[in-house]
Amino acid sequence: MEAAFQEATDYHIGAMDLLTISVFGVDALSKDVRVNAKGQISLPLIGTVNAGGRTTQQLEAELKQLYSANYLQNPQVSVFVKEFSSQKVTMEGALGHPGIFPITGKITLLQALALAGGIDEKTADPRGIVIMRQVNGRRMAAAYDIRMLRNGTIDDPQLYGDDIVVVEESGSKSALRSFLQTMPLLGLFTMF
Repeated sequence: MEAAFQEATDYHIGAMDLLTISVFGVDALSKDVRVNAKGQISLPLIGTVNAGGRTTQQLEAELKQLYSANYLQNPQVSVFVKEFSSQKVTMEGALGHPGIFPITGKITLLQALALAGGIDEKTADPRGIVIMRQVNGRRMAAAYDIRMLRNGTIDDPQLYGDDIVVVEESGSKSALRSFLQTMPLLGLFTMF
């Protein structure tokens, strides 16, 4: 389970993300750069590099290879995503303002619920908050109780691009309701 969750959290760089590229000891090569619509970045000395669809670790390895090929001896390159512009999260169900929201940085479940106008206290089931995401091509889900999140009994989970958050209405009958009845409210991802 832990390995599956880790793979889901490996962020893939996308168009319009803002990256901070740092080359240790070479200030002229360290800069913020925005990924273009084609998923590319342009850097001093090495030119255009494909960044889209890669993790920061993959991009770091390629930049190290490109800089060491002709310019630097054993460069120490780091890549940090400063702005997550290419990702979105879907918020649906018993919320003040359900919809699709762009992620422009790290965001937790409680923060996303606030962006969506909060849960509808009259109709929402406090035990019925589910995060759904794709892990290795399979749909996985984890259930949360808003009360446990608010009082700190469980950690507020981070959301990632393309996550879907559903806030179930109390008393509703659905496949999601059946799923919730079999799930512990501990935020453990399982197949759905």
